[in-house]
Order: sequence, then structure tokens, then C-alpha cells
Amino acid sequence: MKIAITGGTGFVGRHLARALASEGHEIVLIARGMDAREPEIRALPHANFVAIGVDDVQKLAEAFAGCEAVAHCAGINRSLGEQTYERVHVAGTQNVVDAAKIAGVKKVLLLSFLRARPDCGSDYHQSKWAAEEIVRGCGLDFTILKAGMIYGRGDHMLDHLSHTLHTIPFFATVGIWERKIRPVAIEDVVKILRASLIENRLAGQSVAVFGPQKMRLSDAVRQIARLTRRPVLIFPFPIFAHRILAQIFERLMTVPLISSAQVFMLAEDMTSARPKGDSLPDDLKPQIRFCDAQIRKHLPEPAGFGLADFRFTGKN
Repeated sequence: MKIAITGGTGFVGRHLARALASEGHEIVLIARGMDAREPEIRALPHANFVAIGVDDVQKLAEAFAGCEAVAHCAGINRSLGEQTYERVHVAGTQNVVDAAKIAGVKKVLLLSFLRARPDCGSDYHQSKWAAEEIVRGCGLDFTILKAGMIYGRGDHMLDHLSHTLHTIPFFATVGIWERKIRPVAIEDVVKILRASLIENRLAGQSVAVFGPQKMRLSDAVRQIARLTRRPVLIFPFPIFAHRILAQIFERLMTVPLISSAQVFMLAEDMTSARPKGDSLPDDLKPQIRFCDAQIRKHLPEPAGFGLADFRFTGKN
């Protein structure tokens, strides 16, 4: 099959591309070219990299030519300049759908968020919900993955927590009383994506995707600290204070240590979808546990945050 992946050089896009390429599928990697963390992804066998965003319908249609499906994985976790939630998540999704129709693509798969919903007070959540509604009403075959906290090599969880622990020996919980999460392994997410794209499963469904175990983020921090042999002092920190810190990090860092959207996520329960999504069949339900072996497999090279992680020019 020939499949296009928007956000093809991003975290989920890279892992999906590798899995599809290993099976001999033809891949079109669509991305602005800003993420250069793993440049070798562009040289995968059967892969073609197209350096465009999701704001030009005609260019997207040209890139989608000959594709049977589009995996729409492009997204942002903060607004920055012209890259706003409205432009990327909402208008961008409409552009992807319109381009898919022009190119004769049969299926659109959208990677959304577990708690995406309207009228909740978070621009991120609301924009993801708007994207879901666009896809649900597009008239094409579709699948929507409402995924929770995904972890793996190059993610925003293990990567950031590891770098934090190598920089400072402190971790502040989001809220005095932590809410729980259900981290899901990238391998399980890719398995579901592949089943939808290649086997045409989950057609017309909005499925909830989360890991097999409930835990607090501080529990994950303790595991990572132990495996990296880094001391850590964990203490409670008010949500309002995290919101202030998030605004500061968003201004200072290329990839914020924590964003306003992530504060909103961690301040509420992340163990179930809202609104409730369709259930995955038993053979596709995530099974990989957040264990020592899995963490070691995906931890980045030991390093703290450096000057390259900070924004001094106002550009990404």
C-alpha cells in the first residue's frame, strides 16, 4: 500500500513510518522539516519526504496522489506564532480532508487525544475535538484514535523526564493531589494504527487508546530516576503555579518542559476517554506495561537540558 503520514518526522509519525517501511509499504512523509532529531527517517526504504505543512490543500493533494490512506498525525502542544491550534489542528485537518478527496484517498486516520472535547476551557482539547468532528463528517472512511499519554523513544515523557533528572534533582507534581495516568507504549499505538491502515479495521470508529496500568506520573519519575541513577526530590505543587511555569517555559524553550495544555491534561483524570470512545477489540488492546525493561529500551542518551533547548531568537 501507499500511505501518507502528516507529521511524518514527529514522534508517532517516525515510529509508524518505520513499521510500515519494514513491511515494504510505500510511504509519503509530510512535514515542515523543522524536526531534525532523527534525519535518517527521511531515508527509509520506500519513503518519500515532502517538506510541506498542512496549510496548502493543493500541495497536500499532490503529495497524496496514489495513496490509499492518510495517517493524520500532525499536531502541536502549544501555539507559537502562526502555528496556532486553530490553524494546525482545525484548519489543517480540514485541508487534509479536502486534499484527500481531491487525490482520491479512500481513508483518513486521525490521531487525537483521549480527553478531547468541546467547551472544556482548553484550546488544545477543543481544537482536537473540532478536528475529530471534521473527520467524522468528511464522508470518507475514517478512524479516530483518542490516545492518552504515549511514551517511547523521542517522546515528550521519557525524553523530558530523563533530561530533567539530569539537569535538576527535583520534580513538582501537577496539583497537591495527583491524578492518575495510563501511559501507552508506542509499539501498542503503532499496532493499532497499522491494523486500521493496512487491514482496514476500526472503520468509522473513535477508539480510546490507553495503557494497561494506572499510575501517577510521580511513580514514573521514581522508576526513571532509579534506572538512570539520578537522585530526585518529589514534592506537590499547585496547579495555578504550574500554569505560570508553563507560560514561562513556552516562551523560553524550543520544546517546553511543560506546556499549558499538558498542565490541563495532568490536572484531570487521564484513565478514560471523555466523551467515551469506542472500545478496542481484545487483540488490539494495549498490553505492554510501563516496566523497567520497557523504560530502558526507550530512554534517550544521558544528558541534561542545554542551550540548544532554549529559544533566544523568537524562532523554532
